[in-house]
Amino acid sequence: MRRLVLILCLLATPLAAVQPDEVLDDPALEQRARDISKGLRCLVCQNENIDDSNASLARDLRILVRDRLTAGDTDDETVEFIVDRYGEYVLLQPRATGSTLALWLAGPAMLLIGAGVALGYARKRGRAQPEDARLSDAESARLRDILDQ
Repeated sequence: MRRLVLILCLLATPLAAVQPDEVLDDPALEQRARDISKGLRCLVCQNENIDDSNASLARDLRILVRDRLTAGDTDDETVEFIVDRYGEYVLLQPRATGSTLALWLAGPAMLLIGAGVALGYARKRGRAQPEDARLSDAESARLRDILDQ
């Protein structure tokens, strides 16, 4: 029974899509390629990194990463090459610079603006008391008579 549970658990884990023919001979270089691949988005699957994707474009990107590393590029140069070719969207964690800075700040800014509007509305509503809600002198006297009884 334990073996069956272990087998089912192993089958339930996501398997890396890296094919054996893609793996580099140098373990250090392969680890660098894996680290870079985990930060790159599969343009077909969109919210999956290229290391876990089975799409053919993801395979092409994995091979491109390995080719750049074997050519002597640093990790940053490799990522920059792919970003230049495919755009910022290829990064799973886009950089907070330029046009993406507006996107990074839009969410918190909208939240603060919404909270400010809600707070202002609540304060204004709490202070404002319509003229109809106030009792006249005659109504106040009548209310005191009723409460005294």
